[in-house]
Amino acid sequence: MAAINIYVGNLSFNTGEEHLRELFESYGQVESATIISDKFTGRPRGFGFVKMPEREEGLKAIQELDSKDFMGRNIKVNEARPRTDRDRGDRQGGGGRGRGGGGGGGWHQ
Repeated sequence: MAAINIYVGNLSFNTGEEHLRELFESYGQVESATIISDKFTGRPRGFGFVKMPEREEGLKAIQELDSKDFMGRNIKVNEARPRTDRDRGDRQGGGGRGRGGGGGGGWHQ
């Protein structure tokens, strides 16, 4: 079966990658456990990712760990979605300099 990448959010800032690995190892083999840090300060951002080689084990971990208390916080656990290009399409409108030219324009309610 295919591997699964799991998002883990609302982590305590005291959570280390080894804590995350140990939590998920009770459900199966963990390929990697990563805590995401701010690229400027190096401080943890409160979320991370766990990759498990066996999808079924990962799904069981998601089901059982989502909203559970871990190190004093109710963690959010779900299958990670691929990153999207946040810069494309999100900032349309407002400005329009050099675009268009007459016709129709304005607010439509």
